[in-house]
Amino acid sequence: MHKAAREAFNEAFSDEIYQNMQADIERDFPHELDFRVAESPVFIPVALKKKLIEACESFVDVIVAEDFKAKTERAIPQDQRVPNENEHTSFLAIDFAICRDEEGTLLPQLIELQGFPSIMAYQGYLSELFKFHFPIPESFTYSFGVNSYEEYIEDLRKLIVGEEDPENVILLEIYPEQQKTRVDFAVTERMLGVRAVGYTELIKEGRKLFYEKDGRKIQVKRIYNRLIFDDLKNFPDLKSQYIFTDDVDVTWVGHPNWFFRISKFTLPLLHSPYVPETNYLDKYQGEFPSDLENYVLKPLFSFAGTGVQLHVASEDLAKIPDPENYILQRKVKYEPVVQAPDALIKCEIRMLYIWPDDSPRPRLLTSLSRLSRGEMVGVRFNKDFTWVGGSACFYEN
Repeated sequence: MHKAAREAFNEAFSDEIYQNMQADIERDFPHELDFRVAESPVFIPVALKKKLIEACESFVDVIVAEDFKAKTERAIPQDQRVPNENEHTSFLAIDFAICRDEEGTLLPQLIELQGFPSIMAYQGYLSELFKFHFPIPESFTYSFGVNSYEEYIEDLRKLIVGEEDPENVILLEIYPEQQKTRVDFAVTERMLGVRAVGYTELIKEGRKLFYEKDGRKIQVKRIYNRLIFDDLKNFPDLKSQYIFTDDVDVTWVGHPNWFFRISKFTLPLLHSPYVPETNYLDKYQGEFPSDLENYVLKPLFSFAGTGVQLHVASEDLAKIPDPENYILQRKVKYEPVVQAPDALIKCEIRMLYIWPDDSPRPRLLTSLSRLSRGEMVGVRFNKDFTWVGGSACFYEN
């Protein structure tokens, strides 16, 4: 996207350097990386950077409004509501497709947003690796509001660990060792001292939670939540002393209810040039758009692209028994904008915000990119190509 930075990177690139970077990840975190890392970061010019931030901040305006909680009450299934919800989410992830407008200017288009953490620790680590192995221009940076990697780590420490001993803080997943994003868990533990603990490992005594480490029983006082209900449904025979909806004496960093409130459910509440037309399916009352080939159907309560239908017909939509739990979103056309050696590649950018409890608004910290040659952009849809996968973003100052 930034012509000069792209040309300089591609000229300096070699597969040997890329393999050396991959080897560093394997050396630092053996067998933990379970998705493809793209050969290149994305270089974002000032004009596009301003549009991305403008779009995000306009969405934040909706989220901080006094009526947002009331508008999103229905988003939380009653059998999945967790007690002790805080005033706002601790994290915000906003996904954009990079497109072009009618004048040919680069334009971000909202794909999805989540009140849920992404791979925050790993993303800082990966960005630093790119800087170490490749000639990233000094006038480009991957983070916002911090001046060094040490400050980046400190911001995550303040939010995730807070005033607690890291030993009393856990990263919660069902089976952490099985997750595609487990490399981020490993980076988080090394960076912050916060260990990933499996759901079934928790011990419940009254309103207190514990886990065992080196033969000791340690109280959990703070949960950095990476567990979502969709995944729990995949394990119907799961046995645990702790039920996710139990009222327990912990502080949530990323309260589970915000996963539902800020999600695909929120998309129809957002209106701007950066948001493709999006409506709850029940709004159509059976009268669907005549050009359904230009729309995508998404279930409200799904994760990582599951259940998304790119090709829909009116007769199929009419058969859906719970249309209030789906959205119909106008498709966007991803513009191939990242120059690989053999072709232009499509790009999606996820802007990553942190939101301390005592702050009136979230703050942009960093971002990630996903490069794609396939019909869908997620890394699991691009396994057999090169110059695709998860990567970093560097922004022109």
